[in-house]
Amino acid sequence: MNKLKHFQQYKLCYEITFICLYFLINNTLLATSVVMEAKRQGPQLPFQLWEPFVWEYSSALSTIFLFPFIVFLLKKCPFNWQQIKRSIFIYFLASVAFSLMHVGVMVSLREAVYFFMAGDYSFGDLWFELLYEFRKDLWSFIFFIAVIKVYDFIIVQLQGEANPVANGENEPVTPNVERLLVKKLGKEFIIKIEDIQWLESSGNYVNLHINERIYPMRATLTGLIDQLTQKGFCRIHRSHAIKLDMIESITPLSSGDSEVKLTTGKVLMLSRRYKDSFKASLS
Repeated sequence: MNKLKHFQQYKLCYEITFICLYFLINNTLLATSVVMEAKRQGPQLPFQLWEPFVWEYSSALSTIFLFPFIVFLLKKCPFNWQQIKRSIFIYFLASVAFSLMHVGVMVSLREAVYFFMAGDYSFGDLWFELLYEFRKDLWSFIFFIAVIKVYDFIIVQLQGEANPVANGENEPVTPNVERLLVKKLGKEFIIKIEDIQWLESSGNYVNLHINERIYPMRATLTGLIDQLTQKGFCRIHRSHAIKLDMIESITPLSSGDSEVKLTTGKVLMLSRRYKDSFKASLS
């Protein structure tokens, strides 16, 4: 398995690891900077050595906790340049909500640690501190959006994005489409519908799994599977669907669900919700 395939398979794990490492390094530097700045004033610190780390790590943990909020916003309410005033207003309100939630979680964590350490934490004057935090949170909010958009662009360039050949790039798949066009790193590749082994829902995309490779397609799993049912595909879970010819075995579970093993060795869950339609497609 090459590096791209490995990344595609464990993409979420890589993303979570990178985000955690970034905040760990960044906020450790910030905490040590506070200590070093205080040392410039004299050898005696005006606070306990552990306090700056609590301040910075509580902020980092709060931001990590809220990071999915930004991802959700970008997926459900993408910035519309045709209605720029409305988009700016929505994103401004989202930044205010982000800041308030960030402060709420951060202060709660600090209060808990100070209580455990038998100390006393004071947030300060509420309105002044909220304004102070909002200034920083607004910049962080904009920075994270920019990073996510750049990251998405790079990912699309690396792994490609599939579009129907017959209907054109921006048209939906129709039952008569036999091939998809994948644009990747300035090149174009043709993949056949019949070669798709299983489908996986991923936000605004559906990942097409073909011989250990993953090709994202901008669509919903519900809409796509409706068009591909005639080509031997069946939905077996809210998050994935399979090509029936790829089934090797089905193992019932005590929960009422089942495990479906594909000829590639991949095991997927057959949810009870989709069992009836699955059985009907096999008949």
